[in-house]
Amino acid sequence: MSDPVPVAAGTLHLEPPTAVDRVAQELRRAIFDGDLESGTALREVALAASLGVSRPTVREALTLLVAEGLATREPHRGVSVATPEAASVRDICAARWVLEGAGVRAWPQADAALRRQVRTTLEAYTTAVHAGGSYQELNEQHLAFHLSLVALADSPRLVHMAEQLVTELKLALAQVERLRRNAHDEADNHTRLVLLLESGDVDAAHEFLRDHLAGAADEIITALALEPES
Repeated sequence: MSDPVPVAAGTLHLEPPTAVDRVAQELRRAIFDGDLESGTALREVALAASLGVSRPTVREALTLLVAEGLATREPHRGVSVATPEAASVRDICAARWVLEGAGVRAWPQADAALRRQVRTTLEAYTTAVHAGGSYQELNEQHLAFHLSLVALADSPRLVHMAEQLVTELKLALAQVERLRRNAHDEADNHTRLVLLLESGDVDAAHEFLRDHLAGAADEIITALALEPES
């Protein structure tokens, strides 16, 4: 295998965020904080005037949100904040169990640094919960913990797949947090999962994770009334 070609440090640089990036980030914040509810129309003219940017800039930012699953675009109706669907929520949580379960199974052989990252993200989440963090902060810390479980498998591709699933789920999770503040229960569940791993009972941790994610899907669907009552 040939040695990698060195890259001159002078050729590396970071581009500052563009106007499109800034608009997209502000819209994400508004969605996750509840300023823009599911189904809210995202009108280019109104957003351009409110944010002090051009319509093409807003249009590009909305295209990013559509690609992330945070917004939907319909012919003749324009773009609106996405509304989670029950089938999608269940599918995402089932896929997460496959990925996170692989990480949990890998715990005994996982690198010490990866196991330490699980503990670190758990501590960050529980700290944010007890400090009364914002919905967006809790969302980010919560999902960072679950991504750290996937990382135990030491596969960048699995982590990338999990990150895509997390992006799709963020909208629903943010709304659940607004409808029913359950972060303390979530923190307790995550702590129990890590304690099972630390004790060496990987099978119990794997089953606990399965039940936890299935319960999360049911909770999201119930809280957002995504299925008709029987």
